[in-house]
Formats: sequence, structure tokens, C-alpha cells
Amino acid sequence: MKDRLNSAVYGLKRSAIREFSRLAKETPGCVALTLGEPDFDTPAPIRQMAEASLENHETHYIENSGHYALRKKISEFEKEKHGFECSPDQVTVTSGATEALFVALYGVLNPGDEVIIPTPAFVLYEEIVKLARGVTVHLDISKTDFQIREDDLKSLLTERTKAIVLNSPNNPTGTILDEVSLKAVHDFAKENDIFVICDDVYRELVYTDGYHSFTEFEDVRDRTFLVQSFSKPYAMTGWRMGYLISPSVLVQPLQLVHQFVVVSTPAPFQKAAIRALDFDPVELKETYRKRRAYMLSRLKEMNLDLPDPKGAFYMFPSIKAFGLDSATFCRRMISEAGLAATPGFCFGSDDHIRLTYCYSDDQLKEGLDRLQAFIGKLERSR
Repeated sequence: MKDRLNSAVYGLKRSAIREFSRLAKETPGCVALTLGEPDFDTPAPIRQMAEASLENHETHYIENSGHYALRKKISEFEKEKHGFECSPDQVTVTSGATEALFVALYGVLNPGDEVIIPTPAFVLYEEIVKLARGVTVHLDISKTDFQIREDDLKSLLTERTKAIVLNSPNNPTGTILDEVSLKAVHDFAKENDIFVICDDVYRELVYTDGYHSFTEFEDVRDRTFLVQSFSKPYAMTGWRMGYLISPSVLVQPLQLVHQFVVVSTPAPFQKAAIRALDFDPVELKETYRKRRAYMLSRLKEMNLDLPDPKGAFYMFPSIKAFGLDSATFCRRMISEAGLAATPGFCFGSDDHIRLTYCYSDDQLKEGLDRLQAFIGKLERSR
């Protein structure tokens, strides 16, 4: 019976993030710095709006692409805050950024089409491409200071190249694509008629000046998708709310993909999402900024090399000096030190691990103390 399944499902990989989080839970006393899960509760004004919707019996079907008031709010938010102009009709409210990415990639790919993914990258992209029967082409940016260079990009072009996925700030590195990288992608996409899918879910969590998104290029709006999520900036991971902004000419068929996958997002969450866009997450962001500074100082004290994390809430230190692959390193660290991190192999970089700093100060201190003890043990045994 197994052999009668859709063959695309056989190549899918279980998320190592979830796997190592599970191992942490099964290990008594283990400190986990694995999930990108804010330790904050969703802010009270957002929760209260959802509660009011339930009390008002707003529990029935809504428009497939999301309540119009929310789509209008999203278009206003993107224009006022980021200068990205779009109509409410271009907005599809999705079940998190995950569904938005699925709709965009599934919607544009034919079997055999190639998608360029700058690596290290979130594993989700490759798995969605597989389901759409596309082909992932990895662009290794670890040797160019985690930036995209024009010649490297051009070297991957084939007649089947269909899209490129950008994630800035990046998960797992926390790095931000500079203007040279963005211009390289712009020229590449414009000259070769390639779609650009911008996963900007960490845009509200940037700790430096001068951030730019690819979506600022107005002359390629006809091939640019914007993927966003309410999960990270507003501590709404469990709500599963996000949105996709598509080029005008592609909206209708892609909204049909969304319709036949989830019908619509939950009715009681529409007004809560509107309220979220009016909420200033500055307090959450400042907490992450302080935690970032603390973790960065500790990792530097341990002489661990890592890319400069200017956004999101991840750090990606190198473990190359210890001579272990990332899975072995992380398994040993759980069993010998009681600390869980995510191995870099699942992001396409086996000589790194990912640490997350959206945890409490006490948990971060304890976790980093355990990391320091573990690498000290490894150094003494060399």
C-alpha cells in the first residue's frame, strides 16, 4: 500500500528542528535553544480582539482570501511602513508564512523547474519545491560572507531556472542581504524573467540601520512575491496567520490554490490580526536586542566564529574546529551537556549549529554555560 502514495512524499525530510527539540524534551533537565518560538505571550490587545470576535459570534465562513478589512489593513501597513504599494486584492491571508510559501512555489513551478535557494537556508523551501516536483539549486553563500554575488548567481542559470527565494534577515544566520546582493538578484531576475519570492518574516526584527528589502525594486513588481507572518514580531506562532502579496496578474489562480488547500484562515482571528498591525512590538524587539548582545558576547568569549547576526533571533556559530558533523555534535551535546541546539546540516551547512535567543535570560545563561563547558571538554580531548 505504501508504494501507491504520491512519489513526491518519499523524498521529504522530517524537520531536524523538531527532531532535536523532541530529543531535548526526552532528556531530563535539558535546556533547549532550538525552536524559533518567542517566550512572550501574544500581547493582550491582540488576544482581547480575538476574544471579542468569539463573543460576537464571528465564527462563520469568510472570504477565501481573508476578510476584506484585514487585506485592506495589510495593504495600508505595507505602504505606510515599508513603501510597498499593493491593492487589497493582491493580498491573500494565509495559514502562516508556510502556506504563503507553498502557494507561491506550487503556483509557479512546473515539474523540473529549478528554484535557486541561497544556502544556508530554512529547510522548508526545499521540501515545498520537492512537493511541487521542482528542483532545488543551492547557491552556497557561506564563502562570500553570506552575501549573493552576481557571478555566482549567473553560473547557476539554466533554461529551467524559474525562481529564487530570498530570506533576509536570514534563518539560520541572522544575516541581512546587502544592497550589492539585492542588486545582483534584481538584475538577474529582470534579465531572465525569473520570479523572486521574498520571505521577509523577520523584517520587524532588525537591529541595525540601513535595512533594505528586495520588494523596494518597483520595476520588477510583476515577478515579486512578498511572504509575511504574524508569528515572530507579535509572538503569534500558534495562531498560524500570515499573508502572501502576489503580482496582480497572478492573484486569481494563486488564490484558488489557497482556497483548495485551506479554504480560508480562521474567522475569529481576522480582527485580531488587524489589531496586531497597530501594535508596536518595540518592547519585544528591545528584549531580543539585549539577548542578542549577551549571546554574541558569550560566543565570542568562547572563540566561536559566526556570521554577523543583524536580525531575526538566531546565531549560527561554526563548529568546524571540533571535527564533528553537526548531528553528532548536537546529539553529544544533549547527552553530555544537557543542551539542545539545531544541527546546521538541516540548513545546508554541516559545520555550524543554530542557537536561538528568543528564550528567557536565565535559560540563555544556563544554556551558554553548558555550551562553554561542552566545548571546553571537546578541546581538552583533542
